[in-house]
Amino acid sequence: MNVLVTGARGFVGRNLVENLKNIRDGKNRTRPNIHIDAIYEYDLENTPEELNRYCADCDFVFNLAGVNRPKDPREFREGNFGFASTLLDTLKRHGNRAPLMLSSSLQATLSGRFGTSEYGLSKRDGEELFFRYGEETGAKVYVYRFPNLVGKWVRPNYNSAVGTFCHNIANDLPITVNDPGVVLEMLFIDDLLEEMYDAMEGHPHRAEYPKTGEIIDGVEYDGLTPRPKADGRYCCAPITHKASLGRIVELLRSFHDQPQSLVMPAIPDGSFEKKLYSMYLSYLPKEKVAFDLKMNCDARGSFTELLKTADHGQFSVNISKPGITKGQHWHNSKWEFFIVVSGHGLIQERRIGTDEVLEFEVSGERIQAVHMLPGYTHNIVNLSDTENLVTVMWANEIFDPKNPDTFGEKV
Repeated sequence: MNVLVTGARGFVGRNLVENLKNIRDGKNRTRPNIHIDAIYEYDLENTPEELNRYCADCDFVFNLAGVNRPKDPREFREGNFGFASTLLDTLKRHGNRAPLMLSSSLQATLSGRFGTSEYGLSKRDGEELFFRYGEETGAKVYVYRFPNLVGKWVRPNYNSAVGTFCHNIANDLPITVNDPGVVLEMLFIDDLLEEMYDAMEGHPHRAEYPKTGEIIDGVEYDGLTPRPKADGRYCCAPITHKASLGRIVELLRSFHDQPQSLVMPAIPDGSFEKKLYSMYLSYLPKEKVAFDLKMNCDARGSFTELLKTADHGQFSVNISKPGITKGQHWHNSKWEFFIVVSGHGLIQERRIGTDEVLEFEVSGERIQAVHMLPGYTHNIVNLSDTENLVTVMWANEIFDPKNPDTFGEKV
């Protein structure tokens, strides 16, 4: 399959092209039904001759080209309708009935605040052009109306408030939030890419857009929300997220503060928080990519907290110098894992009130996780005369200096 991507240097285009390369080169094996031979990247810098050649040879077209921030509103029609006409005419001239995907916008619904949008009108015209082309040629046409598109490589201070917030907060620049209660619907680029692969495989998610106030199966629609429908005229990416501007900023500030607090918020699989954190990190300046951790050092070695989680405890690393014993304390309900990753040591545990001692000889040559049991006083001894003992430690809760649940007692 030869794939033509117009608008290849834009936000969606860049992400799509690089990930199509992963499929083409066998790096992404999650889509075994997609076989890519060539990727034709078309943008403003390309020539009409190149577009002509690409249209003659492509087997699938992603039309991502468009204008959304022109100096003159009249450029909307030229960029969103004019180029689409050129693209379709060129395909028609070559008799190429390859499937086409069109990147449109929710503004094309002309619903609510979008009712007089020049951008929305140009997008609506582009949609109709594609639908007529499909009827005339028999080519499969997939028209997507996207909400706010977000993710890595979104251009800040352009057409994405989320991209601007990520960039500014990551770079310690001010942001302005006029109404923190405003709710955005967001489609993350990686979720969009999965839907684009579905389209390439011939099974996009179909939908229709009921009119404002229309009630279907007890649900009143707002003109902007797609309703899944197997034979729907439009297509849609099924996974989007809604969050208020206030919530978005709150999360971004917690991500910004993580190197100081060491607290990682809850980021369940597939969650908005997990995806937003990934997006935020893509805006970090070089000087923030690495950050120092506080090493608590003394004659015995050092102890450094690495990471604290909102609901799964914390991670630390302990370094013991040759011959040193650390620990000699117990907990009521707190429990830990000790994982020696370098050196040679001995872990001892004794149940409080008894003489029975559990011993575990540990080494970086054979990495094991050893439970520090509640109600057992425990220690860790560096058995080497020359090498440091390095132990990664996990505790089931973040250390609370006001209630440490830690009581000194030798094993």
